[in-house]
Amino acid sequence: MRARRLSSTFALALSLLTSGAAWAAPEAAPDSNAPWLADRGSGMWTSIFGTYVNAHELLFMPFVEGYYDNDTEYKPAELGYGLEEDFRGKFRAVENQVFLAYGLNDAFSVELEAALYTAARLDKAPDDPSSMPARLEQSGFGDWQMELNWRVLKEAAARPEVFALVEVDPPSNVNNPLIGTSDWEAKLGVGAIRALRWGTVGGRVGMIYSAEDGSFDNGEYAIEYLKRVSPGWSLYGGIEGEQDEVELIGEAQWHFSPSATLRLNLAYGLTDKATDWGPDVGVVFRFPRR
Repeated sequence: MRARRLSSTFALALSLLTSGAAWAAPEAAPDSNAPWLADRGSGMWTSIFGTYVNAHELLFMPFVEGYYDNDTEYKPAELGYGLEEDFRGKFRAVENQVFLAYGLNDAFSVELEAALYTAARLDKAPDDPSSMPARLEQSGFGDWQMELNWRVLKEAAARPEVFALVEVDPPSNVNNPLIGTSDWEAKLGVGAIRALRWGTVGGRVGMIYSAEDGSFDNGEYAIEYLKRVSPGWSLYGGIEGEQDEVELIGEAQWHFSPSATLRLNLAYGLTDKATDWGPDVGVVFRFPRR
């Protein structure tokens, strides 16, 4: 049932993306002067909201992300404390992360994202009878992932941009399950981007494979909006989810240099199992400098 709902959502997004409300311009390959690229430029999609990479360009972004959730669902057994039952606890975490993206050519780009240091704590639920301590704290190297993005079709005046992605998450810090990844995971996704007169919209859906249970499940899905409101500022808004965890995301981007952008991002959990609040601050640097 969930897969049918996701398919319907993505079909609606694609319908909007391919509607006739787009820029009326002659059919041509996108270039820096094309009006449909005013919001995002001519680069390829990356997993960082509202951020695109060009061919032979390197993006480097250090950033800090926080997690504040008063009703995180956890199983004591998954944390090493035996009891196979769900409880709700208070979770806090801060991650110091780095993101790299490189445009191999005009169709493919690669990404690397890593939590260089994560500090997290989980306060035990009052009704949890397991041997888990009242407060569980872990710190160290966190999750990391590698990704290949493929621009299947470039956006033009009469068509959307279409892209696909493959992400691989290796095991990391397996002895600290609060901050690490216990086994291999892989994610597959497809999406589309379309410029309209009132902004640029996008949609994507995906599947996730977990080696731990050897199964596929519904992965991330999102509907996104980006608008360049002035030479110095862009605004982003989106809804992103994975299964029953759905967030509303807002971001302001300050382009204080042709080669650097400050990102001020805040995510708010729309569903019970999503993280309540997730602030994220980072600076994207572009090389070679523009």
